[in-house]
Amino acid sequence: MLRRILQKISVIRRQPRLLPIREAEREEEAGSVCPDLLRHQFLVSEQRFRALLESLPRVAVQGYDRNRRVIYWNDASTRLYGYTPEEAQGRLLEDLIIPAPLRERVIQAHRDWIEQGNEIPADEIELRHSSGELVPVFSHHVMLNEYTNEPLMFCVDVDLSVQKRAHRELDFANRYDRLTHLLNRHSLEEQLNLALAECRRQASSLVLAHLDVDHFVEINEALGYDQGDLLLVDLANRLNRDRRATDILSRVSGDEFIIAFPGIHDLDDIPRLVRKVEDVMRAPFVLEERRCKLSACLGIAIFPDNGETAGELIRNADVAKNRAKLSGKGQVVYFNQQLHDELLHQHRLSERLERAVEVGELCLYYQPQVSAISGRIEHLEALLRWIPEEGLPVSPAEFIPLAERSELIHRIGDWVLEEACWQRAEWRASGVVLGRIDINFSGRQIKRSGVFDHFEACVERYGLGPRDIGIELTENVLIEADDGTLAGLRRLHDRGFRIAIDDFGTGYSSLSYLKLFPVTSLKIDRAFVRDAPKQPEDRAIMEATVFIGHRLGLEVVAEGVENREQLELAREMRCDMVQGFYFFRPMAAPGIERLLADTVRDSRDLSG
Repeated sequence: MLRRILQKISVIRRQPRLLPIREAEREEEAGSVCPDLLRHQFLVSEQRFRALLESLPRVAVQGYDRNRRVIYWNDASTRLYGYTPEEAQGRLLEDLIIPAPLRERVIQAHRDWIEQGNEIPADEIELRHSSGELVPVFSHHVMLNEYTNEPLMFCVDVDLSVQKRAHRELDFANRYDRLTHLLNRHSLEEQLNLALAECRRQASSLVLAHLDVDHFVEINEALGYDQGDLLLVDLANRLNRDRRATDILSRVSGDEFIIAFPGIHDLDDIPRLVRKVEDVMRAPFVLEERRCKLSACLGIAIFPDNGETAGELIRNADVAKNRAKLSGKGQVVYFNQQLHDELLHQHRLSERLERAVEVGELCLYYQPQVSAISGRIEHLEALLRWIPEEGLPVSPAEFIPLAERSELIHRIGDWVLEEACWQRAEWRASGVVLGRIDINFSGRQIKRSGVFDHFEACVERYGLGPRDIGIELTENVLIEADDGTLAGLRRLHDRGFRIAIDDFGTGYSSLSYLKLFPVTSLKIDRAFVRDAPKQPEDRAIMEATVFIGHRLGLEVVAEGVENREQLELAREMRCDMVQGFYFFRPMAAPGIERLLADTVRDSRDLSG
């Protein structure tokens, strides 16, 4: 639009210059020009110019005489600068809209144009509103009647407020977090690199803390995203409240913040700074008018020991933070090279595990559960094993947690269920005498939508039932289960499926929880069984578990029985079954088949 306006003004300026009246009269006396024609040209030109100015409702146009006094002021100028035409008429340009710092420069530029012909270049500038506020405009100047005694300057100003505001908003969006108004990840790195440069000049250190709120997803799910956002804003305000001017604070993702403390000269100050961040979480947060106690894990990286650049420090603090989360709620972990090496190992192992699933390196081993009294094999527990084509077997304690931190656990879990059901159906078809095969489910598996429907469908597809396949869960999985998960477990329980609490006594449960969970069996953790013969405390816990389990009608299994003394104690306490190396180690399916065949043959020999 501005381009079209300037083109029109340029056309007017290219027309033959109209002479002032006195000059026209002198030329008329000389007989060189017709006075009527001259006046007609002047009137037509003036009308065309005024029509142009009035046709620009959104462009502010002002006219000034040689002394910079207003001779024209359109409605758009009123809207832009706040003065009516009557208020502006006859007043000086510099007194109306020119800010004080620019006053002398504008006056001199106007004189240079009139006296020397130096045009004022078009440019972006901030002019003054009647309220005193500055207004950003793009200003273009046109001089009419140049080189005469009555030059007229017209200013064509386009309001840039909307564009400038949009630019500021875009710049804010590119640099700051929308919710908390803290620096975003990109701006954090910029500020952090500047701080690191200053630390190098001062030969000082910098502490970077990566904070991650524990179980924030559960807050969003339970109370809604609005309440979650309010919590994040409250946390941001707390972190921002006591920070020094040189400290750097950023929200880098959903519930994660980074705080950097530059200029540290005494390393003994580092624990104090970390405690300062921890203290932010100590006071309860108020959500839906309820006081909620929250915690957060912290990963700490220190310049220059843990990185020379912003990117390195952020990455290493993130590594430490992730390790802290694995250790439990509210943990603090300092980065070291061992963590980095372990992270690299975990990454490579994850890639290998994904390939292992594809090429079939995973297999199931089975460990018998035997009657504590008779020693007869009753059931089997299916245990996942990873035996690579090359190299040594990988421990389940190493690769199963790795799978649980990704979606890979669902693929592996589905394969385990399918393989166990297939194997149980094969053994039944072959006449192998056996009870159940129990399958372990992780917390992430049972949170997947439709997991129990899938379990039942798979069992039924192989013609199996509750007597053939059971489930084992740790007590922590049950404690953290939502209502939907518990309802699914109750449905399986009501249909007669065995549901066991594995590793009982090692989690955060208590015996009172047992009346709430739809379970049929307790498996006492091997740590109690191992030490019970010599440790009165472990013996007391084991006895109490067996007693209450039986009073609740639950089957009790002692895990990790490895010697005769432990077996005798399990029998003395009237455990129903035992499982451990004293009887059988986990073995592949062919070994189980031979074992069961030998057991049947020995039984026939004894009966004969």
